Order: sequence, then C-alpha cells, then structure tokens
Amino acid sequence: CEIQTAIDSFPSGDEDNTFTGNVNNEINGKWILAPTGSIHEARLKAKVKRRLRKNSSRDSGRGDSLSDNGDVVHSVVPPTSPKGKLLNRRSRMGKGRGLPKKGGAGGKGVWGSPGEVYDEDEVDVKDPNYDAEQNCVYETVVLPLDGETFEKTVTPIVQEYFEHGDANEVAELLAELNLGSMRGDVPMLAVSLALEAKASHRELTSRLLSELCGRVLTAADVEASFHKLLKELPDLVLDTPGAPQMLGQFIARAVADNILPKSFIDGYKGRVDSEYARAALDRVAVLLRMSRWTGLRFDSLWGSGGGQRPVNQLIKEVNLLLKEFLLSGDTVEAERCLRELEVPHFHHEFVYEAVIMVLESKGDRTLQMILQLLKSLCASTVITVDQLRRGFERVYLDMADLSIDVPCAYSLLEQFVEQSFNAGVIDKKLRDLCPCRGRKRFISEGDGGRLKLSSY
Repeated sequence: CEIQTAIDSFPSGDEDNTFTGNVNNEINGKWILAPTGSIHEARLKAKVKRRLRKNSSRDSGRGDSLSDNGDVVHSVVPPTSPKGKLLNRRSRMGKGRGLPKKGGAGGKGVWGSPGEVYDEDEVDVKDPNYDAEQNCVYETVVLPLDGETFEKTVTPIVQEYFEHGDANEVAELLAELNLGSMRGDVPMLAVSLALEAKASHRELTSRLLSELCGRVLTAADVEASFHKLLKELPDLVLDTPGAPQMLGQFIARAVADNILPKSFIDGYKGRVDSEYARAALDRVAVLLRMSRWTGLRFDSLWGSGGGQRPVNQLIKEVNLLLKEFLLSGDTVEAERCLRELEVPHFHHEFVYEAVIMVLESKGDRTLQMILQLLKSLCASTVITVDQLRRGFERVYLDMADLSIDVPCAYSLLEQFVEQSFNAGVIDKKLRDLCPCRGRKRFISEGDGGRLKLSSY
C-alpha cells in the first residue's frame, strides 16, 4: 500500500504528537497528497506493528496477527518454538486429538508406519510403460561338466568317501553338480578307483552304488557304466591283474542289490570276444548260482572293513595270526595279514596278545620269535610307537591277574622287556615302567614265619 510506504519513511519519535500539514508521498515517481484521516490510521497500524516486533524476540511463535480494524488477534495454536515446530509431528491446524499426522507415517525421511511390510510390486501388463523385454528373471546356472572337469571334481569326492563312509554326503555333493551326460560315468569312476583300493573300500563302493541309484543315478545309468567297464577290462588289467574277478563280484553284488537286472548277463551270451570280459561274466554266473543253491550272502561278499568288525572278532583274528606265525615263522606273511586287517587303531591289541603269548609259553623260542616279529613291524612302521606303548602298558596293568595263572609271569616279563630294550623295540622310559614283584619280608625274626599283608 502506498500509505504504509509513506509511514515507514517517517523518522522515529513520539507518535502521540499531533500531526498537521500535508505529507507528500512519492508513488511511481509522482508526488501525491494523502488525506489527514488516512495518515492517522496508518500511524496507528505502524505503532501496533512496532510493538509486535519488540515482543517477537521475547515471545516468538505466539502466532499473534493483526485484524483489518487494527486489533491484535491471538491464534488458537499454543505457543511453540521454531525448533519445537520442526520436531512436533502433530497437526498444526488445531484440529484432531493431537495424534501424529498420518499415523506416524508422514514427514520427511519416513518410510511408512511402524510394522508396515512392503510387498513386491506386481507388474501391470496394461501399463503404457510396460516392456516385456525389461522384465528379466535372473537364475544361477551351473554349467554341465565335461570329461576332464568331471574326473577332477568327482574323484576327490569318492576318495573322501573311502575315509568317512557317508553315502548321504556323496549324494548331496553330486546333486549340487550339473553332471549332464556324464551322469552314467559316476559308477564307472567309483568302481575303477575301488579296484585299486582295499577290500573294505570295494565294500563301501558297492554300498554307495546302491544308495545313489534312485537318488542321483538311474538303473539305466548303472547298467551303462558296467557295460563300459566290461569293454575297458583290457586296460584295467594292466593296473589291477585281478580286475575281471573283482568286476564280476561288483556285478553280482549289483544284481543282489536290485540295481542291475538279472537279465544283464543274458545279453552277453554268445557275443563275448574278450577273454577278460568272459572271465568276469563267468564269475558272476558262479556267484549267482552259489547264492541260489547254497544261500551265499552277497552283503558279506567283500568282507567287512576293519573299523566295522566287532571287537571279539578282531581279537580272534589277531590270536589266529600269531599262532600261524609261531608255526610258520614267516614275518612277511604276518605283516601282510596284519595290514589286511585294516585296524591301525587296534594294533595295541596285537602287541598285548603277543606279550601275553610269551608269558604263557614259558619258552625261549616263543620269546625270540615274538621279539623278532615286533622288531620287524616297528621297523616297517606297521605298528606305531604309540600303539606299541599302549600294548605294553596294558600288560603292566594286568600283571596282578596274570600272575595268578602264571606264577613266574613277573620274571618272564622282566626278561622280555629287557631284551626288547636291548633290541631297540622299546625305549628306556617304557622299560622302567615294567612292574617287578617285591621280595617277601618277615615281620620279625620271632614271628613264626608270618608274612606282611602287603607282600608285593
């Protein structure tokens, strides 16, 4: 307004003095003469505005306003500071129950009301901006294994299985691979590795094929693998001379486990050119005939591994091995038989039974033969130092019971331990642990021959 512009240009002073005369205001470059009444009203309004400015520093944010008549109108909104206005999320309209705006979901930096879960936006096909080529679905694709990668990947899995014997773990690892066309080569690779391994590993391989069939492999995959193995027998014989007989046992075990059809052999009648394949199929026919006539159990065809045998059975086999050695005196054969037991954790029982046999024999021949056998086995590291020590310590602990059946057991044990130390079989610490029977002591000279209670 032109009048307010004129009032703002007045000098500060006492507004209550009477104002006379004409006041010239310049509006748009021209001087005009304002009436006396309007200037008086402008003075009153300017006075009220200066009063409000002075109070604004002390009472900021009260929301006072000026009406058209010049009266001060107080707002209904309660006085708040500028900082409080920023932090206060209640409605500033003076309405409602004082609850947060939009249920607490409004304001800058707020993603929604508490507890709200956003679902995936569904693509609207009718949307004008919809593009079918831009809506891609990304999935993890595992490339199929080729021949070289297959062998490098599956061979460690089978070799680790020979150590832990968990067929479920092998099935899970193979299920994660994209075998593709190489799926039928899994039984072939497992059997090829088992031919060069131990009997217990061949037993584990037969169990593995039975577990994988139906989960990872199909019956057609197993049948195709054995067809390939029969064709490659001339190459397998170069590394494993007994491959035809072993492969025949694998086929017979697969037929017994119902992963190969019984008509598998019938397809080769009159069409076998290789002598090795003929030997393998003859072995299968013999085993199946024995199973039908004599009730041969195929679950024990390979024998059970050392760690899976009962302890009583292992003790009987160890005793039989020692008795055969005392009759033959063949150290090499005894070492081979001990290796075939596949119980390196149980060799302390072999040492224990050997020392007990020395104490019960009461002869120098048995002592010398057992000493020679232990020396040979320790030199070839078939029996470790730890197993040897455990075997001798078990004998030391059982001497009180052994001396009941063998009265001279202490003297025989001292003699054997001393000769073992001289031969380098045991060390000085193990020799010093050997128990000795204390001499009998009388209570006194006139005790009538009575002995002390603790006579040992």
